[in-house]
Amino acid sequence: MNNAAPNPDERRRATLVGAGAVFLWGTLAVLTTLTGQIQPFQIVATAFFVAFVLALVKWIIRGDSLTAPFRQSARAWAVGVGGLFGYHFLLFLALKTSPPVQANLINYLWPLLIVLFSALLPGQTLRPRHVAGALAGFSGACLLVAGEEFLMPAPEHIPGYAAALAAALVWTGYSLASSRLTSVSTDAIGAFCLVAAILSTGAHLAFETTVAPSAGEWIALICLGLGPAGGAFFLWDRGLKRGHVRALGGIAYTAPLSSTALLILFGPAEITGAIALSAGLIIGGAILAAGDLLRRRPDIG
Repeated sequence: MNNAAPNPDERRRATLVGAGAVFLWGTLAVLTTLTGQIQPFQIVATAFFVAFVLALVKWIIRGDSLTAPFRQSARAWAVGVGGLFGYHFLLFLALKTSPPVQANLINYLWPLLIVLFSALLPGQTLRPRHVAGALAGFSGACLLVAGEEFLMPAPEHIPGYAAALAAALVWTGYSLASSRLTSVSTDAIGAFCLVAAILSTGAHLAFETTVAPSAGEWIALICLGLGPAGGAFFLWDRGLKRGHVRALGGIAYTAPLSSTALLILFGPAEITGAIALSAGLIIGGAILAAGDLLRRRPDIG
């Protein structure tokens, strides 16, 4: 793999590729709700296996080595498998055990966190607007959990909300770490998905009861693997390693809007004043934290 720094045109193209992942992620929550009673580990295992098959087909068609993607460092394996598997299990657990719109918006604190924490990377500066944006986003999350009554959330929903917040933190760490592993080919994502699928299958057999998917649930599972819980990983990885990381964090702010809109249009949720206000605080805080990332600047990292 060519490890030379990409030129401005290549960085813009890679950023657009990464933006494609954001588009796919808008469908993640609603597709997850369409999996019915299928258990979280079973969902993760199936989606990751579909993603691996997608990569395998690509390797075969292009005549690439089938073993090269598996020859990675221990650090790369830890970041890849830990990030992909950990994030999606936590997210699916959150969507299954708490109201999906609330869990989904809490999960979507990760674009804000990427902007915030990327300011701490070498060559970046943490400014007051980053802190103000983070505080606004977390205020929105607190309001979202409290709901229109502004009271403590229902006890049965607290584990799901905690899982959603943990998912946001895991994906932030995975994204920032991956952006630094520029020597690791994007093809390695296929290998990470296979290992994550095997781990998920083992956990499913140990802790869950297998549910036979209906035809519609199979379609949802395959769509998850081809799109937001599979194919999107490859697009995101390319964007992280060759594009503008903080700009991708800014672009990702569109995902909560599209994802929540799909849940309301096609899912079990309805829009409320609290949800609208919370979404405004989270997205507004994220834009505030992004600051000049929305302008065309060639030096954005």
